Amino acid sequence: MTTFDSPKATSDLSVWLRYLESIHTSAIDLGLDRVQRVAQRAKLTKPAPTVITVAGTNGKGSTCALMESILINAGYRVGVYSSPHLIRYNERIRINGNDLSDSLITQSFAAIEAWRKDISLSLFEFGTLSALWAFKAHQVDVVLLEVGLGGRLDATNVVDHDVSIITSLAVDHVDWLGDDIEVIGFEKAGIFRSEKPAICGQPNPPSSVAAHADDINAELYQVGYQFDYKVDAETQTWSWKSGAFDLDNLPLPNLPLANAATAIMALGVSGLELSDVNIVEGLTLATLPGRMQRLTCGNSELEPTIILDVAHNPHSAHYLVQQVRQRFPNKKIHAVVGMLHDKDIKSTLSEFTGVIDVWYPASLSGPRAANASELTAVLSKEITEYSSPVDAFKVALQQAENDDLILVFGSFHTVGEVWDYWKKEA
Repeated sequence: MTTFDSPKATSDLSVWLRYLESIHTSAIDLGLDRVQRVAQRAKLTKPAPTVITVAGTNGKGSTCALMESILINAGYRVGVYSSPHLIRYNERIRINGNDLSDSLITQSFAAIEAWRKDISLSLFEFGTLSALWAFKAHQVDVVLLEVGLGGRLDATNVVDHDVSIITSLAVDHVDWLGDDIEVIGFEKAGIFRSEKPAICGQPNPPSSVAAHADDINAELYQVGYQFDYKVDAETQTWSWKSGAFDLDNLPLPNLPLANAATAIMALGVSGLELSDVNIVEGLTLATLPGRMQRLTCGNSELEPTIILDVAHNPHSAHYLVQQVRQRFPNKKIHAVVGMLHDKDIKSTLSEFTGVIDVWYPASLSGPRAANASELTAVLSKEITEYSSPVDAFKVALQQAENDDLILVFGSFHTVGEVWDYWKKEA
């Protein structure tokens, strides 16, 4: 493994990222011992007065974005840490809705480099600590932390957070978490804290979630029990309820409704002051790239509809299919797809049976990438394979009619590459 000299705070971000990839033996290294020692040295275990940590198979980013929008509307200074990014590393760290600049990120990297000394950290661990440092340095009021993988052993779990959230539970990251949903539930519930609120937005979760909450005496709020929501199809609004507290005539958000309901419950028990107006306006304004994201340009009315979505497992694919059927019921659908080989490719693609008219399977690059041939083997059709998502997307643009839909999905990498190409060429 090639190693590099430690960069300076003024070094380019690209130089820092190459360095951070070289200083640890593996990209993923679950465990808290090393990262916790550095966090304690740098006094980063409580980076803001209020911290909310979000775990889950799907919906973490959307839930953070919804809470972020509501809190900013209420006047709070909000820091968000999420992963992975679509195009630029800077997307992982936001303060008040804005990505952190290269110079502020490299400053935070330099600070963590000084604190870690001889302790080896993975890129994700280093990035997590640098985000905490940035939030503390910029004195944010609220930090929203998106768990990277699992929960119990994830680097974000070194933080003394005030509210814990599990958005959803399904089998994913089999190589790291296995395929036992009870074990997965226990790993995600590992972010729960004794005597503090723990929100679960997954209906009928595995018993390990409630069992762990009971074991540590966490205050569990389970959807369908302590809180619930329903849609009024006639008025195209929805309502939310927890105990004697009701919110009616809420606007349907641009992000998944289940995550909005979970976000409201978490904010409701956070102790933060919010008005109904903050919630309504925050729901209306919340967006997140790569989640049912529509690409447009000056002549969009003359082109096919283009939707980007990072759905990459059966659970998220099922939701995407529901949205596509609801919003585009009569369109011919062209699907550009690229996936990672450690995902459940067969079950994910099977969700689109009878939905996709033309497939454009693409190979991704990197150690976890699946080749296009792995996708065509599952699709069981004579299909042209493409060397990259952008190559596949270019052909889809040529072949699709103006009334058609081009759907790009399967991975953050797939969506990121196509979105980057579109931003440069549109």
